[in-house]
Amino acid sequence: MRRMDIHLRNDERYDIAIRAVKAADPVDYAVIELEQQNRRLITVFLRDGTSQTLMDNLQDALEPGDDWRITLLPLEATVPKLEEASKRKKAKSETATREELYADVIDGAQLTTNYIVLVVLSTVVAAIGLNSNGVAAVIGAMVIAPLLGPILGLAMGAALGDQALLRRGVITLGAGVGVAFGVALLLAFVMPIDFGSRELMSRAEVRLDGLALAMAAGGAAALSLVRGQGMALVGVMVAAALLPPIAAIGLFAGAGEPALASRASLLLALNIASLILSALIVFYITRVRPRSWIEQKHADRAVWINIILAGLMLVVSAVLIIVLDLGAEVSIG
Repeated sequence: MRRMDIHLRNDERYDIAIRAVKAADPVDYAVIELEQQNRRLITVFLRDGTSQTLMDNLQDALEPGDDWRITLLPLEATVPKLEEASKRKKAKSETATREELYADVIDGAQLTTNYIVLVVLSTVVAAIGLNSNGVAAVIGAMVIAPLLGPILGLAMGAALGDQALLRRGVITLGAGVGVAFGVALLLAFVMPIDFGSRELMSRAEVRLDGLALAMAAGGAAALSLVRGQGMALVGVMVAAALLPPIAAIGLFAGAGEPALASRASLLLALNIASLILSALIVFYITRVRPRSWIEQKHADRAVWINIILAGLMLVVSAVLIIVLDLGAEVSIG
């Protein structure tokens, strides 16, 4: 259940807004006269699954102009007790609105000082853990790595056809990858690399089962965002697919092992493509779309472009994996 506050002028658009509110079948609503001259506040209590439709209808009615504002707030409880959603014939599952999703994603996709510091710290922990075969250290690094935000920003930008958000996600993800690689590369010059570490060498083993892991992580992240559920655990899953391979690339490159670094790079490319592709699929299935049909047209084109690009990356990576595995078998034989 959510509460929507609509602050607007008392003109012909107020009548349109009231009709839209009544059509949304709200639990209750109230109209409040404000101290400002010719202004009103409509407070609406909405059932689960109806917020997005009312939000879209109100924006269509109130635009253009900036003399209005809509605020959406979650409600934990209400008294008297409402009829259970499961008993309603056409009850819809509770999902976050497009505007709520955008607000959540854009914060995580910001390239900030805190983001860079967390990338540096998590890479140091991950690189040391990989080199010392310390599983606990690698897991700890994944907990603090902030790489979930730019992945979701990239996928959400494609889903909504928002080039600014798409560009921000790409830049933030690229900066994170670059910083992590640089930190791991520097560490390779100051500490001896242990090629007997299973944690480190496993990041040079590119297998198709890694595809399933990354796909599951990206899909779980997108679905958790849409459902408004906790993101901490799925953030660890996404970091598991990104941070250790990046750190391994830097360590291998610093140790003068281009072949191992290239295999770790292939693993990273495979994981990034899988994460983005699965997130896009979830956004598409859950109908995360722009409001107007013109925006939807651009968003559909952006989604398919990204799906095609991610799919091509997956195909190329899979082919390279098969070739590398065949080459390894031939050399062993």
